[in-house]
Amino acid sequence: MKKYLQIISDSYSGYWQYLKNEILLQNDWDNYFYGLILISLIVWGLELIFPWRKDQAIFRKDFWLDTFYMFFNFFLLNLIILIALSNTAITLFDELLKSIHLSITDIQLFDTNILPKPIGLFIFFLISDFIQWNTHRLLHRIPFLWNFHKVHHSVKQMGFSAHLRYHWMEPVVYKSILYIPIAIIGDYKAQDVALVHFFALIIGHINHANLGWDYGILKYILNNPKMHIWHHAKKMPPSVRYGINFGLTLSIWDYLFKTSYIPEDGKNIELGFEGDETFPKDFISQEMYPINLKFKKNESP
Repeated sequence: MKKYLQIISDSYSGYWQYLKNEILLQNDWDNYFYGLILISLIVWGLELIFPWRKDQAIFRKDFWLDTFYMFFNFFLLNLIILIALSNTAITLFDELLKSIHLSITDIQLFDTNILPKPIGLFIFFLISDFIQWNTHRLLHRIPFLWNFHKVHHSVKQMGFSAHLRYHWMEPVVYKSILYIPIAIIGDYKAQDVALVHFFALIIGHINHANLGWDYGILKYILNNPKMHIWHHAKKMPPSVRYGINFGLTLSIWDYLFKTSYIPEDGKNIELGFEGDETFPKDFISQEMYPINLKFKKNESP
């Protein structure tokens, strides 16, 4: 136990130092703090220059709530829980492997680090995006997880910062499912995958932005605003039970596995989910929603 408490303590102090260096511009080019700000300002600028819904306010509904979510989830959430949780989980998994006389290298299917870096990172990107596509489907399919994912789907007007409105449990689920598949193809440092993360961040921001883009023929490969807005549609087709258009960065998985759905121009469709009229409107209440819901169910006769 003392060992794991030390891991948690070191994780907090290490990440705090990292975040401080980010803000003070003491890190290298892969600066996620100012990278997030720069990408957000650029995509917001594109919204203002090329608005899809021209009557949507510059500071749309919940703009400031989503902006807070954006910084909280991208930085403070890591400081509060994710880094410590990830480091502890990695250590536990490594020790589990040692108990059966194995190591990460023993279970690697192949090591992408022996490939030229662009090819290795492309494989990393494809595998991680496919796993996250499947994880996203689980968030819609499993009621327990859907109650957390409702936070993201409570967005009523789309804008770039809606991309990072999500409950803190979501990255726990994503990272837990993603860790082992990524571990068995190679060991990647944060700097190595910075380009992948920045690319995913840009596409995610654009997908949620007030932009009417679909990239032409590339819409069958890249997720886009005209496709993703249907994922947030309040009214789903009768044939769909668990959702549509689950792609994060790539749309190709939805086309391959028949979960794509773009029946018409979705510019002015109603967003949300059934029953969202009673969903909490503020950050704390939204974060507590799944817990409060569980208590209410337990208290019901």
